[in-house]
Amino acid sequence: MNKNRLVGFTLIEAMITVAIVGILAAIAYPSYIDYIAKSARSEGVAAVMRVANLQEQYYLDNRAYATDMTKLGLGTNPFVTENGHYSLASVGTSSFTITATAKGSQASRDTTCGTITMTSAGVKGPSAECWK
Repeated sequence: MNKNRLVGFTLIEAMITVAIVGILAAIAYPSYIDYIAKSARSEGVAAVMRVANLQEQYYLDNRAYATDMTKLGLGTNPFVTENGHYSLASVGTSSFTITATAKGSQASRDTTCGTITMTSAGVKGPSAECWK
């Protein structure tokens, strides 16, 4: 018996392991990017809903919708969400349309919902998928 026998992995075993990890990463990475885009999209949807509520409150007090986001108590015009994924604008006096536009990396990750809109009549756009 040879007591000095070396124990370890062969090059073939190591290459098979690397190939398996590469295949799993190729499958998981696009799903991860999609998940990140959807989670950032929820920030845009929440911001649109918040501005819509502020517009309705402003309308009750002034009988007209605000034409400037600063009148709603939001610091800047256009208003940028907390994490900076969307910028919001609201236009109109007798009715309003709120538009959230994706910024930075969110704009390239989420091409189907690059803009999220809502009107004073409650019409949401561009699709129902963007509001999930």
